[in-house]
Amino acid sequence: MLINSFLDYLRYERNYSEKTILAYRRDIEQLVEFVQGEIGDFSPQSVDSEQIRNWIVSLMDKDYTSTSVNRKLSSLRAFYKFLLKRSDVTIDPLRKIVGPKNKKSLPVFVREDDMNKLLDEADFGEGFKAVRDHLVIEMFYATGMRLSELIGLNDGDVDFSSSLLKVTGKRDKQRLIPFGDELKEAMLVYMNIRNEAVANRSEAFFIREDGQRLYGGLVYNIVKRNLSKVVTLKKKSPHVLRHTFATMMLNNDAELEAVKELLGHESLATTEVYTHTTFEELKKVYKQAHPRA
Repeated sequence: MLINSFLDYLRYERNYSEKTILAYRRDIEQLVEFVQGEIGDFSPQSVDSEQIRNWIVSLMDKDYTSTSVNRKLSSLRAFYKFLLKRSDVTIDPLRKIVGPKNKKSLPVFVREDDMNKLLDEADFGEGFKAVRDHLVIEMFYATGMRLSELIGLNDGDVDFSSSLLKVTGKRDKQRLIPFGDELKEAMLVYMNIRNEAVANRSEAFFIREDGQRLYGGLVYNIVKRNLSKVVTLKKKSPHVLRHTFATMMLNNDAELEAVKELLGHESLATTEVYTHTTFEELKKVYKQAHPRA
């Protein structure tokens, strides 16, 4: 059978895993079952683009995501490419088929009251590490900087007289981020405790107990562990705090162009995704507050 020949090709010539081959088999057999239900018989040569479109509609009606449907279409494209190469069919029924557009997921962020609860009420412990970890969370939330930018921050990049941080972003592009009095005070407290606790240290602003610069995995764990105290979000990463910064800025009437510059985005379109997040919040507020919503 042609389907088995295709699966053998994937197995022995393309060296695909059995798990991947099983997925291809299921996708093709799902089309076979649909076509058989429509016309009573199935042969790769007789399938046309209209049947493929109807199959897509049936999948969407069964609440398959656009991502799942496009993956199934990818399996079928590979199947018909194989058949065309062997001259088992003369026409590819998928040649004019366009899959459903994948929905872009909105950025995940932490609500303002949860951030206040974390920074103002949560117990971080005592000592150098506790103060450092608290400041890491506060720095992400107050500046929107990237993980790599926080790790790369040096003492010399902090200008307390002008209340500016100099960070190095993607492609080594540098930008200045302003900070307020609350963050300034927290940084000064941290530096005093850090300088007393760690005598020999690198030039890094955020350091470990051995004086060396923080690394990505450690910062990620700091954020995840502490966000878990106030939220049940699936994602609890430094980037979530970056999303939170952008969302809070726009919720409080910051100009989109200004947020773009603060985040270090190349394109305004990248920043615009946060306007969708704020609009979704407005819709929730409306539905909760309006009696006729």
